[in-house]
Amino acid sequence: MILKRPTLTQLIFIGMAIGLFVGWMWPDVAVTLRPLSSIFIRLIKSIIAPLIFSTLVVGIAGHGNLKQVGRMGAKALIYFEIVTTLALVIGLVAVNLTQPGVGVHLHPDEHAKDFAGKQQTFGEVITHIFPQSFFQAAAEGEVLQVVVFSILFGMGLAMLSEEKRRPMLSFCESLAEVMFKFTGFVMKYAPIGVGAAIAVTVGNKGLSVLWNLGLLILTLYGALIVFALCVFIPVMIIAKIPVLKFIKTVKEPALIAFSTTSSEAALPKALELMEKFGVPRRIVSFVLPTGYSFNLDGSTLYLAIASVFVAQAANIDMPWTTQVLMMVTLMLTSKGVAGVPRAALVILAGTLASFGLPLEGVAVILGVDEILDMGRTTVNVVGNCLATAVVARWEGELGANGISVAETT
Repeated sequence: MILKRPTLTQLIFIGMAIGLFVGWMWPDVAVTLRPLSSIFIRLIKSIIAPLIFSTLVVGIAGHGNLKQVGRMGAKALIYFEIVTTLALVIGLVAVNLTQPGVGVHLHPDEHAKDFAGKQQTFGEVITHIFPQSFFQAAAEGEVLQVVVFSILFGMGLAMLSEEKRRPMLSFCESLAEVMFKFTGFVMKYAPIGVGAAIAVTVGNKGLSVLWNLGLLILTLYGALIVFALCVFIPVMIIAKIPVLKFIKTVKEPALIAFSTTSSEAALPKALELMEKFGVPRRIVSFVLPTGYSFNLDGSTLYLAIASVFVAQAANIDMPWTTQVLMMVTLMLTSKGVAGVPRAALVILAGTLASFGLPLEGVAVILGVDEILDMGRTTVNVVGNCLATAVVARWEGELGANGISVAETT
């Protein structure tokens, strides 16, 4: 009998189990494993700036079709931003209500409490968003500054002629692919990094951390259900999209997304079924792939919950103004990295670093990330399918391909 090689997810669970056991049985030994966890966090941190820069530039300068579709593209982006903002708000409210991170006691970064307690004027906050040096911003972990620079750079590149744009665009595409591979290498070390982080946390706090992780899972799934009921259903009613028919149509892509935790795996079936639902091919072929970069409802909701969870775990009292600024950062940094393995992990790490929150929290959350990923990926896919129907209705073309929405099966 040939034994199958365990998957990365299985190895992470094994690492987590070993870390729990070591932290429970030998807490003094467990605390000395912090360097193994720190190595993983430092590697994750090194990915952030080049990955965000390359993917955002490619997403902006490489989408020439955004100009070509004109009105439809603008409508899609408006819809994406409204729904994404609602997802962030619901996530923020949920995590502040349940407070799943309270009691974990992670060690905050050195400047975390200063950052959280510092009162900044509105002018100072706005000024701080704009970088004076890209390399300084990257070195200091100022993710929002990296995002602003990347957006402006991408817009400038998009305005060049094809001859001058292509070399730089090719470089950024190559850089993005390299960073995808780099992320893959780092994730191979994840079982060790996660195991060490869990061991250190349990060694310091005890097994009560399991309660916090369980509450985190319940908070996310509860918030996702609220989001579906309070956002998706009203949107369908307002756009006059038959609710039951839509649910029946997206059931299969949603199940694929839930079982594989991959939006890309569900894309081909989603494209096919939404066209059968009555969305013209030219709309579904534009809105659905674009939504994979700009409309990650489940992921943005998760990021809101996870980031505040880490702040709570580090016992940092973060005012609402800072939380809102952090949500804006998440909304911008989540664009364009949908194809990255564990993309939400990289985005979360970058945002935590920007706000002085302990990156150790990333490794702790990663232990249950597979369970969290199943829910958020499913909502991502359903949200993007709904976006194609909404834009088609907005354009007055839902059912224009000859298939009546009422007749879809």
